[in-house]
Amino acid sequence: MCGCLALRFPEPASGLPSVTRRVGMESLSALPLLVCAVNREAIDIASFELARLDGGQLPAVEPGAHVDVHISPQMVRQYSICDSARADGRYVIAVKREPVSRGGSSFMHANVHVGDTLLVGHPRNKFPLSGGASRHVLVAGGIGITPLISMARHLASRGDQFHLHYFARSREHAAFVDDLSAPNLRGDVTFHFGCSPSETTEQARAIASARDAGDHLYVCGPGPFMDLVCTCANSWPDGSVHVEYFAGATVPAGDTQSFEVEIASTGQVLQVPPERTLVDVLHESGLDVPVSCTQGFCGTCITRVLDGVPDHNDLCLSDDDKAANNCMTPCVSRSKSPRLVLDL
Repeated sequence: MCGCLALRFPEPASGLPSVTRRVGMESLSALPLLVCAVNREAIDIASFELARLDGGQLPAVEPGAHVDVHISPQMVRQYSICDSARADGRYVIAVKREPVSRGGSSFMHANVHVGDTLLVGHPRNKFPLSGGASRHVLVAGGIGITPLISMARHLASRGDQFHLHYFARSREHAAFVDDLSAPNLRGDVTFHFGCSPSETTEQARAIASARDAGDHLYVCGPGPFMDLVCTCANSWPDGSVHVEYFAGATVPAGDTQSFEVEIASTGQVLQVPPERTLVDVLHESGLDVPVSCTQGFCGTCITRVLDGVPDHNDLCLSDDDKAANNCMTPCVSRSKSPRLVLDL
């Protein structure tokens, strides 16, 4: 169910200030968390251990969940929690320093140190384990290991059937190898290091072809890698393949056209030219629509549509949500109809 969103950053205050964001019927809180440890996990990958300032318990985490890290009011990034059942109640996230960073990964690597405080949102899970699976097949590429290692640890602790395949350029580029080689996981993890493109394709086909009835597949990593694995698994039953994107949607050049947006609360009509995003036009007009990834995969900016037909270019709404045409992500999506009426 889609709904209006609002974001409020805290004023400086004593104690534990909080941020509240409403997404439909869901209320999410953010707390300032202390950076307790920063560790080099692999080439260009660092982990950050986070705890409450007062030593209290953090909100519970499901395997596959992520948190929003509020680097600044204008910059929010999503990072998966690598362990959903830490006895000390701390969160561990891992961040890869991207060669072409939009600001988040470079800031985390260069500027976040032990003793610093980060504003971190309540865990959200768009990549949950399926309760109906008889076996879980986890396929990670590079930094895509972050949600899948949490799943593997959870499944191993419950004695559930699973197998994790981890692809990386080399052992030195792979995070958490020692953890994944521990006795409780060793027999359920296969490493694929230094594979050529043809070898990666061959391995992906072998993984997909080994499906048994009741298997569910979970894939996370770079876009081309995920596309390869999902293509190899295109014969799997509907609903049995689950993906988590770290990069968002793009709109092909030349495919956009202008359209109008009517603001339901005021009747104001805005023009959205081909070269501008809808959310940029809304912000310029003083409308406070919160954004995070700006790439259509986090869902922060989901906005209700009262009339018109959106042109959905996101990766976060389900097929049913898109077919209903009653909400959209204005950061990447546009309009198929001449005018959209938004519940703003």
